[in-house]
Amino acid sequence: MHRGEATMITRLWLSLLRINAIVIKELRQLSRDRITFGMIVMIPLIQLLLFGYAINTNVRNVPTAIVDQSHSATGRMLVESIKATQVVDVIASYATPQQGQQAIMDGKVKAVLVLPPDFQRRIAKQQPLGQWLVDGSDALISSTIMQLQKMPLTAVLPQRKVQPDNFEVTLYFNPERRSAINIIPGLLGVILTMTMILFTSVAIVREREQGNLELLITTPIQPLELMLAKITPYIFIGIIQSIIILGLGYIIFDVPINGSLGQIFLGTLLFILASLTLGLVISTKATTQLQAMQMTIFILLPSILLSGFMFPYEGMPVIAQWIAEVLPTTHFIRIIRGIVLRGADLVDLWRDTLWLIIFTIVGLIVASIRFKKTLD
Repeated sequence: MHRGEATMITRLWLSLLRINAIVIKELRQLSRDRITFGMIVMIPLIQLLLFGYAINTNVRNVPTAIVDQSHSATGRMLVESIKATQVVDVIASYATPQQGQQAIMDGKVKAVLVLPPDFQRRIAKQQPLGQWLVDGSDALISSTIMQLQKMPLTAVLPQRKVQPDNFEVTLYFNPERRSAINIIPGLLGVILTMTMILFTSVAIVREREQGNLELLITTPIQPLELMLAKITPYIFIGIIQSIIILGLGYIIFDVPINGSLGQIFLGTLLFILASLTLGLVISTKATTQLQAMQMTIFILLPSILLSGFMFPYEGMPVIAQWIAEVLPTTHFIRIIRGIVLRGADLVDLWRDTLWLIIFTIVGLIVASIRFKKTLD
């Protein structure tokens, strides 16, 4: 072996030793970083559970109301046969179609089945038996309800011939069944979730890493005052993002804005505050900006998948629905779709509005308590 070859092998060996030393150091550091180490396991585990268990594109248990003006045994049998499909969950009944329409406007139900007074005559003349009133803002739910037009009815109505359409269907808010109508308002919730939580989740951590926390220690500022000061600039950023998304959605994708701009502003402001306070809570827990970003992803994944943005809330298992109810994104998507598409207001959506208010107050209290003006 030549001397030059031996020198090259020696250099290569020393290089491998140095690389090995750094690898061992990184592994030890990672093992001491419990949050990062936990995310390595939890993020793929959550994705597996969400996609394999919680996410279901087969819509079931759509909240539905019945307007039975036929007052007949045959009408009641028809309703029972529809309920047996498990596609709908009948949660209310109304006396008139107008009441059912208002229930859709208020977001209480997604569909209403109307059986008219001349129901028996329609059976004899082989006409459509009734009418479905459907919240068309969710294209997947409206498509599922429209499939009930062709459900077999020979068991209930043996005298009825096979009809291509057993029911008439009226789609509210999105008669053209364009997906952008439903996606754009929901996208606002997802984008605000990502940006607002991420911005504030690194706020306190960045102060600590840059040494600015030393200056804060010497000031008389109180924890709550610091929390409020941290989130205030990002409120304006969130409002600007909202204007951009809804404005471009209206101009480019022709997404109608049926509700009051004031109601949209108030609803969006409540969600921005809730998201910012959640980011502050994360910021008081994380010790590095990397940890803060990892914890943001931990919140972002279920916010996208369980909030009703991508998949119907009604098709999820009960446990997944419980988790979704905790997330601010779930409530905001209901609010923004209700105001923008249905023309509802915050009073109609008071449950979701109240949850965002409570979430913000509790989040600020928790963040203030957890924050300590120390370098530890």
